[in-house]
Amino acid sequence: MAKDENGKKPTLTTVDGIPIGKQQALTAGPRGPLLMQDVHLLEQMQHFNRERIPERVVHAKGSGAYGTFTVTNDISKYTKAAFLNKVGKKTEVFARFSTVAGERGAADAERDVRGFAVKFYTEEGNWDMVGNNTPVFFVRDPYKFQMFIHTQKRDPKSNLRDMDMQWDFWSQCPESLHQVTILFSDRGIPASYRHMNGYGSHTYSFINSQGERVWCKFHFKTDQGIKNLMDDESANAIAGDRETHQRDLFTSIEKGEFPSWTMKVQVMTEEQAKAFKWNPFDLTKVWPHADFPLIEVGKFELNRNPENYHAEVEQSAFNPSALVPGIGPSPDKMLQARLMSYADTHLYRVGVNYRQLPVNKPKCPVMSYMRDGSMDQGEFGGKPNYWPNTREGAPVPNPAYEDPAWKLGETIVDRFDSTQDHDDFTQAGNLYRMFDDAHRDRLAGRIAGVLGQARKELQLLQICHFSRADEDYGRRVAEKLGIDIGAAMKEMAHAPVG
Repeated sequence: MAKDENGKKPTLTTVDGIPIGKQQALTAGPRGPLLMQDVHLLEQMQHFNRERIPERVVHAKGSGAYGTFTVTNDISKYTKAAFLNKVGKKTEVFARFSTVAGERGAADAERDVRGFAVKFYTEEGNWDMVGNNTPVFFVRDPYKFQMFIHTQKRDPKSNLRDMDMQWDFWSQCPESLHQVTILFSDRGIPASYRHMNGYGSHTYSFINSQGERVWCKFHFKTDQGIKNLMDDESANAIAGDRETHQRDLFTSIEKGEFPSWTMKVQVMTEEQAKAFKWNPFDLTKVWPHADFPLIEVGKFELNRNPENYHAEVEQSAFNPSALVPGIGPSPDKMLQARLMSYADTHLYRVGVNYRQLPVNKPKCPVMSYMRDGSMDQGEFGGKPNYWPNTREGAPVPNPAYEDPAWKLGETIVDRFDSTQDHDDFTQAGNLYRMFDDAHRDRLAGRIAGVLGQARKELQLLQICHFSRADEDYGRRVAEKLGIDIGAAMKEMAHAPVG
């Protein structure tokens, strides 16, 4: 870092690292106009105009912190998730808590559902547990979600929060009654983020190392105890400080009073799900604890505040689709929609490479074919950007991480191989045989002209394909390439197709 002549403070620079001698506008005379050549001033104004990114449509105002999750109970009979496979095992986490309906300037102590999201930086990728402080939600059909959120925002004519909009929607959607009752009960205004529970709310799946699947729900019980505000306490809190929750979380961590939560799960077998009196994938319903008791898993503690709010909290991105091996989705309609919706909003709000930002970046190696886009860091260098390929060192799928198939009604849900049980050669051969001899020769010549620029092993693979369509087809291309077709076929006899 550059020092000034006294060696005491670093020298101010532009964002290009160019030292700045004087931080005052460049003008023609003391009262004169600005000069366009004052690029340092222009840089400041241009950056200032672009400092804000779009706020989240929901969960706009939030607070975050880093910490550690520690396994306290072995649940390997339910899940093969590596970060849960040993009592005492520790995993770094980042948590973000938020209000749901309010904008970024909303008061923390308003009556509202609270967001509760935890990013686990596991050795098998990031698991994002993206939930709320309530175990249910207002709707079960994703078609209603966007409409519901509109009612929680502002009237398009008056630009005011409108109770008629809100209650109009709820009156037409009786499935909201459970969540409405929670929201307007004494539980509706948490005293702080430290004094509330978190819930995955949705039904997820656990898959163990034997490929057995069970359904599960995630619970995070506050170790500080539940504390809520009454209406008058909330009003007084907002009158004195609109940032009560942010201040409480940040201050408690700075003082070393680290908040913690105990993670627990409920488990339901597929047979129990079929016999359950309610749809077990209905987001507006809970699973009774008497029937499906809580099983302790571990504890996470928040013990480090972010150094920069914008970089680490505002740009943090949580996706229900970030699911590690051993934890999967369920037929929950709302969850299925969120698997796309959340990642998509971050692509718009933060940018296509938001996962490369430090707060979102996995701690484990990333081996992907995703490339380019705004702000790409080029971490994959010159490695191939397509699949399938035969390039040396290119990442390949690992069957060990394959999820077992499961039945959705009478339909099997699985990743079906599109190359199996398909005839990919007859029609190509029929077309080849329609050509006259001169046409076939021109075809073979054109193919050889470009195929000859590829590696020898690829030439042999492709000749095999041509020969399966028509023996003459393969022979002609081989001749154009100067390859002995007989030797080539022997060489390819034991090679995989495709």
